[in-house]
Amino acid sequence: MIFFKKLFIFVLFLLFCFSGNATANSYSKTISVFKQSKMVQPFFKNCYGYAVFPTIGKGGFGIGGAYGKGKVYKRGKATGTTSLAKVSIGFQFGGQAFSQIIFFQDQRSYREFTSGSFEFDASASAVAITAGAQAKAGTEGATAGASAGPATGEQADVSYYKGMAVFVHTIGGLMYEATIGGQKFTFTPF
Repeated sequence: MIFFKKLFIFVLFLLFCFSGNATANSYSKTISVFKQSKMVQPFFKNCYGYAVFPTIGKGGFGIGGAYGKGKVYKRGKATGTTSLAKVSIGFQFGGQAFSQIIFFQDQRSYREFTSGSFEFDASASAVAITAGAQAKAGTEGATAGASAGPATGEQADVSYYKGMAVFVHTIGGLMYEATIGGQKFTFTPF
């Protein structure tokens, strides 16, 4: 039991190291990466707003977690900061860093996310925009569809799910998991 406690503390330490403090430059670089995906471009043109997380660190061994900081934009202007936290229990091993963007289709979905505390339900999923990264069902975002990424030449038909669409871009790492748990977000306006 002591081994697992030490391992859990080590995993939490890695999460905070992975996620770090994002700079203004890291936000613009992350947004640029997502804008390069043909699958994501229409969402930038037609969304009410979005939340962007330059780096989310995720890791676990039996018990795991994820953490990242981001900014929320409305009509292209930053309106506040957000943080993502996730604790999960189940089969999992490894660590991973990824970027994530959440698009808000309309004012209702933007208000729902920025109400202070928001959590994705179990039917939510994310779409991976890089080849080799797998989109996974579960609580990693909120879209309908999946893709092996633009390098395959095959793009999924992606649409909003409950007013939100989520895309992830894997930065590095490898993680095996079949977990339960949900992403929880907090929002602080400027």
